[in-house]
Amino acid sequence: QLQLVESGGGLVQPGGSLRLSCATAHGTLEYYAIGWFRQAPGKEREGVSCISSTDGTTTYKDSVKGRFTTSRDNAKNTVYLQMTSLKPDDTDVYYCAADLWGSCTSWDPKEFDFWGQGTQVTVSS
Repeated sequence: QLQLVESGGGLVQPGGSLRLSCATAHGTLEYYAIGWFRQAPGKEREGVSCISSTDGTTTYKDSVKGRFTTSRDNAKNTVYLQMTSLKPDDTDVYYCAADLWGSCTSWDPKEFDFWGQGTQVTVSS
C-alpha cells in the first residue's frame, strides 16, 4: 500500500505562486505516474497535470498550461506541482495520485490506485 502525503497548500493572492509536494515514506515514487487532481465541493475531481513513470513526460490540462509545472526529485522521492499566476478559479483541494508504471494516458481518476489526503489551495485577495 502506497501512502501519499501532500503539502504546500495555503492562502495566496491572485497572481501569486505555490509549490505543492507529494511524498511517501515507504515505496518508490519513481515507479509511478503521479497525477495532480483538484476538486471543489460538489464538483467532480479534475486532473490538472501528470508526470509519467517511464520517461518523465508531463501532461497538463489546458486550463493550467503555461502556469503549472510538475517535476520529480527521485533522490527525495518527491513530486512537485509548481503553480504560478494563480487565479481565484484555482481554489480547490489538490490531491496527488499514483498509477504504477503509468504513462499519463488518461485523466480518469479510476486509473490511479493510490491517493493522498489532499491539501487546500485558496486564491483570494
